[in-house]
Amino acid sequence: MKTRTLCSICLVLVISATPARADRVGDCRIGVYSLPRGDVVDIAPSDGDTLRWRRFDGTTGALHETSPGRWTSTSGWTQRPDGVYATFDCDGGTLVFAGQRGRRVALDVTETRFDADGTPLAGRLVLPAGKSRVAIAILVHGSEDSSARDYYAMQRLLPARGVGVFVYDKRGTGGSGGTYTQDFERLANDAVAARHETQRLAGRRLARLGYLGTSQGGWVAPLAATRAPVDFVIVGYGLAVSVIDEDREAIELEMRLKGHSADEIMKALEIATAAEAVFESRFTSGFAELIALRTKYAGEPWFKDLHGNFTYFVLGMDEPQMRDTARTFGTWNTPFRYDPMPTLNSLDVPQLWVLGAEDLDAPSAETARRLRALAAAGKPISIAIFPGAEHGITEFENAADGSRVSTRYSAGYFEMLRDYARNGRLSQRYGRARLEKGR
Repeated sequence: MKTRTLCSICLVLVISATPARADRVGDCRIGVYSLPRGDVVDIAPSDGDTLRWRRFDGTTGALHETSPGRWTSTSGWTQRPDGVYATFDCDGGTLVFAGQRGRRVALDVTETRFDADGTPLAGRLVLPAGKSRVAIAILVHGSEDSSARDYYAMQRLLPARGVGVFVYDKRGTGGSGGTYTQDFERLANDAVAARHETQRLAGRRLARLGYLGTSQGGWVAPLAATRAPVDFVIVGYGLAVSVIDEDREAIELEMRLKGHSADEIMKALEIATAAEAVFESRFTSGFAELIALRTKYAGEPWFKDLHGNFTYFVLGMDEPQMRDTARTFGTWNTPFRYDPMPTLNSLDVPQLWVLGAEDLDAPSAETARRLRALAAAGKPISIAIFPGAEHGITEFENAADGSRVSTRYSAGYFEMLRDYARNGRLSQRYGRARLEKGR
């Protein structure tokens, strides 16, 4: 179930709950396939013994091998059968998907290792087959600690539709060296190193070059763009506020949606302030204050709805557990007070920001307001807001327990990324997206 798992700083490791890892990396079925009428479907690793399919229209599902060689799909992340079946012929490079025969799309793939401030990073350049010049998007990671080269489907979906991609494992993940970090300055330098490597490998095939940063990458990609020239920056479900502001906005939005009063929201934000102090101390202080407030309010009806982007991780911890967390979290160097606005004010690179109107992990209202102000001041910023979309630009349904379960990516989202990377223009309707174009 995909429920609130794509947070911008994604502190799931703090509580020693290692995310599920796919065991099908390297599976011969993985790839992007052309279907009749010009459509494509990507098959990617997923959790456990499943595969995930994504079509360019945004529909998606999980494939389960229900009998030898026959795979049955469930819709989105719902675990509900959707009637889609698939079979694969690895030797022939084909599949039958939803009754349609598809063939693996041939792509030009170059594996590489490059240096980023003395740390070796593992990367991959994926281009449409041929010799034509193409736009290339460098994928700037969210907060995950897994291999982007193994798990990012966009490295195949975009090249299958004419836009190249450079994907790399961030430091401390996959095949890259170094230690996992959330230090935006260091991650921006890594993205710049990826930009130089992309330019070197692509050579004469490079027509346009830019960053596509999602979630946490929305802080990193604009910062990188100030350090070496690029032609565009695309931010997907990122923020123009600080990490602390993200947590507080998430708490306020969710509490309001659940009908809580302004007074109750203020009490929730008291706890958030104490929790944020623990995080900022790298789990070395602030425990007594947090525990006292938690004890004071734990019996009130609203307390069960207190979540936020990261406050909720510590709500069930005692002091020894919080102190023990410092061993992991202390090395992450998350810049909780980083203000992205000076960077955005200094950036004259054309930007597209894609936001979900119903994003609980990274609420978009204040970010959209700030972006509109920048655009009004002459910055080349375009904004696309997808109604009914959660973090990841996924649509959702509400489960019986009130949690959200994603059903698909918003229609038009993938096309929008392709078009803006290709020529910097949005030239059609993209599902239900509301477009606000800067200069």
